[in-house]
Amino acid sequence: MKPSLYGLPTCDTCRKARNWLARFDVAHDFVDYRATPVPAATLKHWAAQLGGWEQLVNKSSTTWRNLLPQRKNPGSDPEWTLLLKEYPALIRRPVVLLPDGTVSVGFSDNGFKKLFALT
Repeated sequence: MKPSLYGLPTCDTCRKARNWLARFDVAHDFVDYRATPVPAATLKHWAAQLGGWEQLVNKSSTTWRNLLPQRKNPGSDPEWTLLLKEYPALIRRPVVLLPDGTVSVGFSDNGFKKLFALT
């Protein structure tokens, strides 16, 4: 099984992550989560793995800043999943899902070296 990288094809950080994976010959699947929406149960699992919805949502994004104030405080898992289904760009990028079920968000050279045990 290969790791999966979830993101947006036009995202600079996702491009950097994909280039890094290619440079280190790490086979992976790329999933554009606008074209292939992530199921609510998967979003909930990711949030749980990362330590909560706050870790999965990019609150420094333009999309977040442009949300109506009442949308910025989801009180339940269904409200969070609905928000992320409606605005997939709110998900931090990229999300990496390893074959063992480990979930990681974001990209850095050192972070990926540790994640893929290349140190």
